[in-house]
Amino acid sequence: MLRQLSQTTRMLALGAAFALPGVTLAQADNRPVVVVFRFDNNSIGAGRADFDGMATGVQDLLITDLASNSKIRLVDRAHLNEVLTEQNLSKTQQVDPTTAVRIGKILGAQYAVTGGFMSDGKGAAVLTGRTIDIETTQIANPQKLQGKTDNVLGLITELSAKVSSSMNLAPKPGAGRRGEGGDAQKTGAAQSGGTKSGAAQAETFAKPTPKPEAVRAVKLDAPTMKLYSSALDELDKKNTAKARDLFKQVWDKFPDFEPAERNYKKLL
Repeated sequence: MLRQLSQTTRMLALGAAFALPGVTLAQADNRPVVVVFRFDNNSIGAGRADFDGMATGVQDLLITDLASNSKIRLVDRAHLNEVLTEQNLSKTQQVDPTTAVRIGKILGAQYAVTGGFMSDGKGAAVLTGRTIDIETTQIANPQKLQGKTDNVLGLITELSAKVSSSMNLAPKPGAGRRGEGGDAQKTGAAQSGGTKSGAAQAETFAKPTPKPEAVRAVKLDAPTMKLYSSALDELDKKNTAKARDLFKQVWDKFPDFEPAERNYKKLL
Protein backbone atom coordinates (compact mmCIF):
# COMPACT_ATOMS: atom_id res chain seq x y z
CA MET A 1 0.00 0.00 0.00
CA LEU A 2 2.83 2.41 0.94
CA ARG A 3 4.73 1.58 -2.22
CA GLN A 4 1.60 2.17 -4.34
CA LEU A 5 1.03 5.46 -2.56
CA SER A 6 4.62 6.48 -3.19
CA GLN A 7 4.34 5.69 -6.89
CA THR A 8 1.06 7.58 -7.15
CA THR A 9 2.55 10.55 -5.33
CA ARG A 10 5.51 10.63 -7.69
CA MET A 11 3.25 10.52 -10.74
CA LEU A 12 1.09 13.34 -9.38
CA ALA A 13 4.16 15.42 -8.62
CA LEU A 14 5.52 14.87 -12.11
CA GLY A 15 2.17 15.82 -13.64
CA ALA A 16 2.00 18.92 -11.50
CA ALA A 17 5.50 19.95 -12.55
CA PHE A 18 4.63 19.79 -16.23
CA ALA A 19 1.38 21.69 -15.51
CA LEU A 20 3.31 24.65 -14.12
CA PRO A 21 3.86 27.67 -16.38
CA GLY A 22 7.08 27.47 -18.34
CA VAL A 23 7.57 23.72 -17.79
CA THR A 24 6.92 21.51 -20.79
CA LEU A 25 7.66 18.01 -21.95
CA ALA A 26 10.12 19.50 -24.44
CA GLN A 27 12.22 20.77 -21.52
CA ALA A 28 12.57 17.21 -20.23
CA ASP A 29 14.03 16.08 -23.55
CA ASN A 30 17.79 16.42 -23.24
CA ARG A 31 18.66 14.25 -26.21
CA PRO A 32 21.47 15.88 -28.20
CA VAL A 33 20.39 18.02 -31.13
CA VAL A 34 22.31 17.29 -34.34
CA VAL A 35 22.44 19.33 -37.54
CA VAL A 36 23.60 17.72 -40.79
CA PHE A 37 25.08 20.03 -43.42
CA ARG A 38 25.35 19.44 -47.14
CA PHE A 39 28.20 17.11 -48.04
CA ASP A 40 30.93 18.29 -50.42
CA ASN A 41 31.67 16.71 -53.78
CA ASN A 42 35.40 16.03 -53.52
CA SER A 43 35.66 14.03 -56.73
CA ILE A 44 38.29 14.99 -59.25
CA GLY A 45 38.67 14.43 -62.96
CA ALA A 46 36.05 12.43 -64.85
CA GLY A 47 34.68 10.99 -61.59
CA ARG A 48 33.43 14.39 -60.45
CA ALA A 49 30.60 14.40 -63.00
CA ASP A 50 29.22 11.19 -61.47
CA PHE A 51 28.45 12.95 -58.19
CA ASP A 52 27.73 16.51 -59.33
CA GLY A 53 24.35 17.67 -58.02
CA MET A 54 24.04 15.00 -55.31
CA ALA A 55 24.83 17.06 -52.20
CA THR A 56 21.22 17.80 -51.18
CA GLY A 57 20.16 14.18 -51.65
CA VAL A 58 23.01 12.83 -49.52
CA GLN A 59 22.21 15.35 -46.79
CA ASP A 60 18.46 14.65 -46.86
CA LEU A 61 18.79 10.88 -46.73
CA LEU A 62 21.37 10.97 -43.95
CA ILE A 63 19.03 13.18 -41.91
CA THR A 64 16.10 10.85 -42.61
CA ASP A 65 18.04 7.74 -41.63
CA LEU A 66 19.58 9.31 -38.53
CA ALA A 67 16.11 10.43 -37.43
CA SER A 68 15.36 6.75 -36.78
CA ASN A 69 17.80 6.92 -33.86
CA SER A 70 15.65 7.72 -30.83
CA LYS A 71 18.70 8.87 -28.84
CA ILE A 72 19.21 12.05 -30.86
CA ARG A 73 17.14 14.78 -32.51
CA LEU A 74 17.85 15.93 -36.05
CA VAL A 75 17.28 19.52 -37.17
CA ASP A 76 14.83 19.47 -40.06
CA ARG A 77 16.48 20.27 -43.40
CA ALA A 78 13.89 22.96 -44.22
CA HIS A 79 14.65 24.82 -40.99
CA LEU A 80 18.37 24.64 -41.69
CA ASN A 81 17.76 26.10 -45.16
CA GLU A 82 15.74 28.98 -43.71
CA VAL A 83 18.58 29.94 -41.39
CA LEU A 84 21.18 29.58 -44.15
CA THR A 85 19.07 31.89 -46.31
CA GLU A 86 18.86 34.48 -43.53
CA GLN A 87 22.62 34.28 -43.12
CA ASN A 88 23.14 34.69 -46.89
CA LEU A 89 24.62 31.20 -47.08
CA SER A 90 21.91 29.40 -49.04
CA LYS A 91 23.93 29.50 -52.26
CA THR A 92 27.17 28.44 -50.61
CA GLN A 93 28.07 24.93 -51.70
CA GLN A 94 30.53 24.30 -48.86
CA VAL A 95 30.26 25.07 -45.14
CA ASP A 96 33.53 25.34 -43.24
CA PRO A 97 33.80 24.28 -39.56
CA THR A 98 33.59 27.88 -38.29
CA THR A 99 30.37 28.50 -40.21
CA ALA A 100 28.97 25.13 -39.11
CA VAL A 101 29.53 26.09 -35.46
CA ARG A 102 27.89 29.50 -35.93
CA ILE A 103 24.82 28.07 -37.68
CA GLY A 104 24.67 25.22 -35.17
CA LYS A 105 24.41 27.73 -32.32
CA ILE A 106 21.58 29.58 -34.06
CA LEU A 107 19.71 26.29 -34.39
CA GLY A 108 20.36 25.29 -30.78
CA ALA A 109 22.32 22.21 -31.87
CA GLN A 110 25.05 20.55 -29.85
CA TYR A 111 26.67 18.65 -32.71
CA ALA A 112 27.11 19.06 -36.45
CA VAL A 113 27.79 16.37 -39.00
CA THR A 114 29.76 17.32 -42.10
CA GLY A 115 31.50 15.32 -44.77
CA GLY A 116 32.10 14.68 -48.41
CA PHE A 117 31.86 12.13 -51.17
CA MET A 118 33.95 11.25 -54.16
CA SER A 119 34.02 8.98 -57.18
CA ASP A 120 36.98 7.69 -59.13
CA GLY A 121 35.01 7.56 -62.36
CA LYS A 122 35.31 3.77 -62.46
CA GLY A 123 32.38 2.80 -60.27
CA ALA A 124 34.05 3.20 -56.85
CA ALA A 125 32.71 5.68 -54.30
CA VAL A 126 33.95 7.04 -50.98
CA LEU A 127 31.83 8.75 -48.32
CA THR A 128 33.50 10.56 -45.43
CA GLY A 129 31.96 12.07 -42.32
CA ARG A 130 32.93 13.75 -39.08
CA THR A 131 31.32 15.49 -36.13
CA ILE A 132 31.85 18.99 -34.79
CA ASP A 133 31.14 19.78 -31.14
CA ILE A 134 29.29 23.11 -31.34
CA GLU A 135 30.36 24.09 -27.82
CA THR A 136 34.07 23.25 -28.02
CA THR A 137 34.44 23.45 -31.85
CA GLN A 138 36.34 20.15 -31.66
CA ILE A 139 36.29 18.05 -34.83
CA ALA A 140 36.17 14.34 -34.07
CA ASN A 141 34.95 10.89 -35.09
CA PRO A 142 36.33 10.75 -38.65
CA GLN A 143 34.70 8.08 -40.79
CA LYS A 144 35.65 6.87 -44.26
CA LEU A 145 33.43 4.39 -46.07
CA GLN A 146 34.11 2.79 -49.43
CA GLY A 147 31.51 1.37 -51.78
CA LYS A 148 30.13 1.50 -55.30
CA THR A 149 28.33 4.21 -57.22
CA ASP A 150 25.54 1.73 -57.98
CA ASN A 151 24.53 1.76 -54.28
CA VAL A 152 25.05 5.25 -52.91
CA LEU A 153 22.21 4.80 -50.42
CA GLY A 154 24.07 1.84 -48.94
CA LEU A 155 27.00 4.13 -48.10
CA ILE A 156 24.68 6.70 -46.53
CA THR A 157 23.02 4.02 -44.42
CA GLU A 158 26.41 2.74 -43.29
CA LEU A 159 27.53 6.24 -42.31
CA SER A 160 24.27 6.75 -40.42
CA ALA A 161 24.96 3.57 -38.46
CA LYS A 162 28.47 4.82 -37.65
CA VAL A 163 27.11 8.14 -36.42
CA SER A 164 24.53 6.34 -34.29
CA SER A 165 26.90 3.80 -32.76
CA SER A 166 30.55 4.82 -33.02
CA MET A 167 30.39 8.58 -32.68
CA ASN A 168 30.10 9.94 -29.16
CA LEU A 169 27.11 12.29 -29.19
CA ALA A 170 26.58 12.76 -25.46
CA PRO A 171 23.74 14.97 -24.23
CA LYS A 172 24.67 18.41 -22.94
CA PRO A 173 22.17 19.38 -20.20
CA GLY A 174 20.46 22.69 -20.82
CA ALA A 175 21.52 22.99 -24.45
CA GLY A 176 19.01 22.91 -27.24
CA ARG A 177 16.11 24.09 -25.07
CA ARG A 178 14.49 26.73 -27.17
CA GLY A 179 11.75 29.06 -26.06
CA GLU A 180 13.18 29.53 -22.54
CA GLY A 181 15.32 32.59 -23.19
CA GLY A 182 18.47 30.46 -22.94
CA ASP A 183 21.73 30.84 -24.81
CA ALA A 184 20.49 29.08 -27.94
CA GLN A 185 17.55 31.44 -28.24
CA LYS A 186 19.61 34.55 -27.52
CA THR A 187 22.26 33.55 -30.02
CA GLY A 188 19.62 32.87 -32.66
CA ALA A 189 17.86 36.17 -32.07
CA ALA A 190 21.10 38.13 -32.17
CA GLN A 191 22.47 36.52 -35.32
CA SER A 192 19.26 36.27 -37.30
CA GLY A 193 18.32 39.89 -36.79
CA GLY A 194 15.53 39.22 -34.32
CA THR A 195 13.35 37.33 -36.78
CA LYS A 196 11.30 34.37 -35.74
CA SER A 197 13.59 32.02 -37.61
CA GLY A 198 16.71 30.51 -36.07
CA ALA A 199 16.11 29.16 -32.57
CA ALA A 200 12.33 29.46 -32.67
CA GLN A 201 12.06 27.83 -36.08
CA ALA A 202 14.27 24.92 -34.99
CA GLU A 203 11.53 23.59 -32.71
CA THR A 204 10.61 21.23 -35.55
CA PHE A 205 12.81 18.18 -35.90
CA ALA A 206 13.17 15.76 -38.77
CA LYS A 207 10.85 12.77 -38.75
CA PRO A 208 12.11 9.28 -39.61
CA THR A 209 10.70 7.29 -42.48
CA PRO A 210 7.98 4.85 -41.33
CA LYS A 211 9.64 2.11 -43.42
CA PRO A 212 13.35 2.37 -42.59
CA GLU A 213 14.29 -1.21 -43.41
CA ALA A 214 12.50 -1.17 -46.75
CA VAL A 215 14.22 2.08 -47.69
CA ARG A 216 17.64 0.81 -46.64
CA ALA A 217 17.19 -2.22 -48.86
CA VAL A 218 16.83 -0.02 -51.96
CA LYS A 219 19.95 0.03 -54.16
CA LEU A 220 19.84 3.67 -55.12
CA ASP A 221 22.46 4.32 -57.78
CA ALA A 222 24.26 7.60 -58.50
CA PRO A 223 22.02 8.70 -61.42
CA THR A 224 18.86 8.15 -59.35
CA MET A 225 20.41 9.91 -56.38
CA LYS A 226 21.12 12.89 -58.62
CA LEU A 227 17.49 12.82 -59.75
CA TYR A 228 16.23 12.74 -56.16
CA SER A 229 18.66 15.51 -55.21
CA SER A 230 17.44 17.62 -58.14
CA ALA A 231 13.86 17.15 -56.94
CA LEU A 232 14.83 18.46 -53.50
CA ASP A 233 16.62 21.43 -55.05
CA GLU A 234 13.53 22.29 -57.11
CA LEU A 235 11.41 21.95 -53.97
CA ASP A 236 13.70 24.41 -52.18
CA LYS A 237 13.28 26.84 -55.09
CA LYS A 238 9.47 26.51 -54.77
CA ASN A 239 9.24 24.93 -58.23
CA THR A 240 6.50 22.60 -57.06
CA ALA A 241 5.43 21.11 -60.40
CA LYS A 242 8.98 20.28 -61.45
CA ALA A 243 9.84 18.85 -58.05
CA ARG A 244 6.72 16.69 -58.07
CA ASP A 245 7.59 15.30 -61.52
CA LEU A 246 11.13 14.42 -60.45
CA PHE A 247 9.98 12.76 -57.22
CA LYS A 248 7.50 10.71 -59.26
CA GLN A 249 10.28 9.55 -61.61
CA VAL A 250 12.32 8.32 -58.65
CA TRP A 251 9.31 6.64 -57.05
CA ASP A 252 8.36 4.94 -60.32
CA LYS A 253 11.87 3.53 -60.59
CA PHE A 254 12.06 2.45 -56.93
CA PRO A 255 8.54 1.85 -55.49
CA ASP A 256 9.98 1.02 -52.04
CA PHE A 257 11.86 4.29 -51.77
CA GLU A 258 9.50 5.95 -49.29
CA PRO A 259 11.15 9.43 -49.22
CA ALA A 260 10.33 9.96 -52.91
CA GLU A 261 6.78 8.68 -52.42
CA ARG A 262 6.23 10.90 -49.37
CA ASN A 263 7.56 14.03 -51.03
CA TYR A 264 5.57 13.37 -54.20
CA LYS A 265 2.30 12.92 -52.32
CA LYS A 266 2.91 16.07 -50.26
CA LEU A 267 2.97 18.06 -53.50
CA LEU A 268 -0.29 16.70 -54.94
